[in-house]
Amino acid sequence: MPDQNSSFFHIATQRSVVVRAARIATVVGLILAVINHGDTLVSGAATLSTWFKIVLTFLVPFGVSTFSSVLAVRERMQMVEPMK
Repeated sequence: MPDQNSSFFHIATQRSVVVRAARIATVVGLILAVINHGDTLVSGAATLSTWFKIVLTFLVPFGVSTFSSVLAVRERMQMVEPMK
């Protein structure tokens, strides 16, 4: 049975994981937002729907980065555990 320290939520809310995911989401989200919505933003035709899509554009890389970090932390914990 996994202990509390290896639960997905516990690892995903660690400061290092959140900060890393936020940095990645900022860079990747900005690039994707410009690629996908730049013309709409420049023309001033952004609607509420456009802004919702832009928010999702930032949330997707945040989620992917968080998920990847949790898997990496768990893998490292499993590698260290047999050494105990």
